[in-house]
Amino acid sequence: MTSTTPASAGHHTEGPATIGDVPGAPAAARAERLVRRVVGGADSAPVQMRAPFTGQPIATLPQATDADVRAVFDQAREAQRAWAERPVEDRQRILIRLHDLVLKRQEEALDLVQIEAGKARMDAFDEVSATALVAAYYGKHSAKFLSPRRAAGLIPVLTKVGEIRHPKGVVGIISPWNYPLALTAMDVLPALAAGNAVVQKPDNQTALSALWLQEVAEEAGLPAGVWQIVLGRGSQIGDALVEESDYLCFTGSTPTGKGLAAKVAERLTSYSLELGGKNPMIVLPDADIAKTATGAVTACFSSAGQLCVSVERIYVHESIREEFTRAFVAKTAALRLGGALDYQAQMGSLTSEAQLETVSAHVEDARSKGAKVLTGGKARPDLGPLFYEPTVLTDVTEDVKLFAEETFGPVVSIYGYTDVTDAIERANDTKFGLNASVWSRNGRAGWEVAARLKAGTVNVNEGFAATFGTVGLPMGGMKESGVGRRNGAEGLLKYTEAQAIAVQRGMPLRPGKGIPPKLWVRALSTSLKALRRLPRR
Repeated sequence: MTSTTPASAGHHTEGPATIGDVPGAPAAARAERLVRRVVGGADSAPVQMRAPFTGQPIATLPQATDADVRAVFDQAREAQRAWAERPVEDRQRILIRLHDLVLKRQEEALDLVQIEAGKARMDAFDEVSATALVAAYYGKHSAKFLSPRRAAGLIPVLTKVGEIRHPKGVVGIISPWNYPLALTAMDVLPALAAGNAVVQKPDNQTALSALWLQEVAEEAGLPAGVWQIVLGRGSQIGDALVEESDYLCFTGSTPTGKGLAAKVAERLTSYSLELGGKNPMIVLPDADIAKTATGAVTACFSSAGQLCVSVERIYVHESIREEFTRAFVAKTAALRLGGALDYQAQMGSLTSEAQLETVSAHVEDARSKGAKVLTGGKARPDLGPLFYEPTVLTDVTEDVKLFAEETFGPVVSIYGYTDVTDAIERANDTKFGLNASVWSRNGRAGWEVAARLKAGTVNVNEGFAATFGTVGLPMGGMKESGVGRRNGAEGLLKYTEAQAIAVQRGMPLRPGKGIPPKLWVRALSTSLKALRRLPRR
């Protein structure tokens, strides 16, 4: 199935897979079936998608026009009306069936994610498990989140008030290439559970994974037309997505997110953005060296570092810096690289030529300015066109690009510190604030440091999976890492409009006929004082 090539720079390697020849690879018929689910594209040139492992073609994808997208939104609005009228319990049952089908058919999903994104199979399974978790969570809790909420009225007994939730309408979702299955689930499923229709634009490179989940959702009972998928470049269909959406959800780069936010603001509709990160990891002096080094490998090199919450900066107390660095470098150098559709490889390839160019440029810039490469530091064309070795750097100075810029690849820098407050300040000294990690034998000490970090999620004795996998927790960024949250109650309620309703009985809220205003004001003031003394509920 694969050929084994000599290890380079300590890395165990496997030869490249060939699409169509590898057992378990999706047949051409399966890809063609999924592509037929794409809406529009008759009037524009298609795009050919290639596998990162080999560079070989996978599928030819139709590209929508501006008119195609606007027509899709019209269709989605029609479908949404009937969908929103269905009891939320019906929508929950569909999500539970989807959960079961995703796990039952996971081998298909694993193959697709590996072939499209270039991931190792265990990293692809992270996406399958996240998708199942999201489906189950909203399958269980949506009715509770959407149920009418009672509140204390202005005048007890006489003022009955409540809050109800309405779906936004049609949600536009722009999904990235790096986590095509998991991020589709995290954004699309709660929008559907809230009673919205969805028009999604996944990245061309990983469109088949989103199309697969859409197909499985319809098999689980989702009505056709409620979730539709269009493909195309943002420059061609971005305006239509922004102008037609009742709510826009975007995951991608900070510059693109800022541009979309400006356009959405002109329409006074709402949005959520998950953007870039330069995620830090702080290793406290009491940390378990072996466990922390192992955890750091996962935190830095899962999905070849192409993960929004991946660690790119490690701050280690000087008392253990040498020992930690030695252990971490050894574990990094031992990682097995490969592109087979099995669990042998521990890290796959980068996903695009653009990512390979960025990673290579960042490492060479650092090297040219005095940074020391402790392991890795080069591309591996012998394995496939987009492989790059996991790389650990030290002696990185502020004039180096990767000191502050997001690399989004398998590259991490190690820095020393002597005072924990200094480490926290340096970790926070960034325009980003997406994820962070703290390592200590003392859980309470780790929590206290975590609470001082300016990041939307912080993991203690874990890199990212503890928060990422806890669907009940909100996930999102501070500062230029984003606006809004996915997951948890907020991840569903953001797709709704809150409406307050009050029913006033008996006593009117203005003086009635024949009642002097001063007497009314005095009586109401007395009532307000009495209300303040009532116990909290």
